[in-house]
Amino acid sequence: MTEKSNENNKDLQPQSPQKPAGDELDAAGKSLSEALRISFVILKIIMIVLVVFFLASGFKTVGSNEKALVLRFGKIRGLTEKERLLGPGLHWVFPYPIDEMVKIPVAEKPKLTIDTFWYPETPLQGPTDTIRIDPTLNPIRDGYCLTRSAEQSQTVAGSTGSDYNIVHSKWQLNYEIDDAERFFKNVYIQNPKPGQSHADIIEKSIAPLLQGLLEDAVVTAMVNYTIDEVLASRETIPRSVERLLQKKLDKIQSGIEVVSVDLTNTTWPRQVNEAFLARIKASQQKEKAISEAQSYAENTFNEAAGPIALELLAALQDKNVSEEEKELLWSELAGQAQEKIAQARAHRAKVVGAAEADAEYLKTVLPEYRKRPELFIQKVYLDAIEYVLNNADEKIIVQPTHGSKAREIRIYINRDPTIKPKSKKGR
Repeated sequence: MTEKSNENNKDLQPQSPQKPAGDELDAAGKSLSEALRISFVILKIIMIVLVVFFLASGFKTVGSNEKALVLRFGKIRGLTEKERLLGPGLHWVFPYPIDEMVKIPVAEKPKLTIDTFWYPETPLQGPTDTIRIDPTLNPIRDGYCLTRSAEQSQTVAGSTGSDYNIVHSKWQLNYEIDDAERFFKNVYIQNPKPGQSHADIIEKSIAPLLQGLLEDAVVTAMVNYTIDEVLASRETIPRSVERLLQKKLDKIQSGIEVVSVDLTNTTWPRQVNEAFLARIKASQQKEKAISEAQSYAENTFNEAAGPIALELLAALQDKNVSEEEKELLWSELAGQAQEKIAQARAHRAKVVGAAEADAEYLKTVLPEYRKRPELFIQKVYLDAIEYVLNNADEKIIVQPTHGSKAREIRIYINRDPTIKPKSKKGR
């Protein structure tokens, strides 16, 4: 019933004039052609925009503290160093995946702290809190280095060996990248992810390498010094570690230069604190005694002979030093030695003068002696007795005995207080 009513309704509707089939096809083709043309125009615009954005993405900025390498299909682009390394500023490279820019922070000087050789520390929470110290050193938990002993010990087998001491230390490494290409080839690990900087990723990636090399250099260097030298020196040992570390970095062609190595803290094991303090006190007393002895020796030498004393002493002990050189050193003496030499020379001159005078006198009296020897000797004897008696304060004359009857002579040798010496009378 419904289908019949629909057919009746179609028959009742007015009939529109029918168009030819060819005209309808032409209109549809034109609409399709217009739609396709517009679509192609839009597509061209989108492609142009994409190409522009693609090419614009090739503009890269290199920071003031960076240098960049351009990788073209994974290989460094350029032949010369100027072409291979891009300096700070805006640069254009082919976008990824043709070119890839790797930025290396060459002007930054990162710091790496090494606590490997330090013991674990417990932070204090309050004024009453204390840090527990284990009675013995734990080699698994506590970090330390070995230092040699100043004294040599005799082992049981009879061979001479070194005794080693333990010391805790903290270190800090300052470094920079001085050769970006070598660093990229031999050390660089990965590119930063979105949101990460090259400096951060490089610092984190090479920190294990630098820490391992620095620890090896510290162990190698510290064993060549005593614990006293380690505790007292903050310059010599770090410079030695710095040289060893730089040698290792150059060996692997890392492109990294060590700016400085600092020994920030050192201490002896806490378990032997009292014994070590006692040793330090004894060592200080020893050094004080040695210093005082050296000062006393220097003062004694200076007072005795002046600054030239030690040099003269060495020359006298050296058989290769000529007599002329020794005489020159003798002439430069000062102090008490110079005074003694002057007195000796004066005494020598006096003795020589007296001997020469006696010789001249003997030459003058020699003819008289040859004429009358006994008379001359008696005259000399009497002159001597007269000289002695004239210069004596007290005179005791004993007459010779005659005959067989002996005489007993008693003489009081105490000085007569009434007799005054001539030296006092002449005043």
